Amino acid sequence: MLVEAFNFTRPPMKLHLSHAPGLNLISAYGDDYVQINGQRHRSSLIVLPEMVLPDWPVTAFEQLTPTHFSQLADLRPELVLLGVGNRHRFPHPSLYQALITAGIGLEHMTTGAACRTYNILAAEGRRVAAALIVG
Repeated sequence: MLVEAFNFTRPPMKLHLSHAPGLNLISAYGDDYVQINGQRHRSSLIVLPEMVLPDWPVTAFEQLTPTHFSQLADLRPELVLLGVGNRHRFPHPSLYQALITAGIGLEHMTTGAACRTYNILAAEGRRVAAALIVG
């Protein structure tokens, strides 16, 4: 049986949003950017409905440390969506112990899935933080 390898690149995804004044919503994303309210970010970042923290110092999943999760816990969301890049991976629980201790939920998924989920939860009025690895 002949198996051919295909190299698919995903086209950028533009999201269509309902009107949610005053909220930071993700309007588009691609492999090397996330666009929030029309402003393109080309590095990893943290997004909450009321603020954007650009230049989160994580450029790859392997760089995650407990300090990164402590920073997220300090923001006091009810849920953190961790966008782990283009391939789904599972962080070790020792990395996110600060979230567990604070009673903050964690969901990890691809960065694109985290962008889509964040918009839904933010539009519902949830106190959600999306920590997105970009690049």
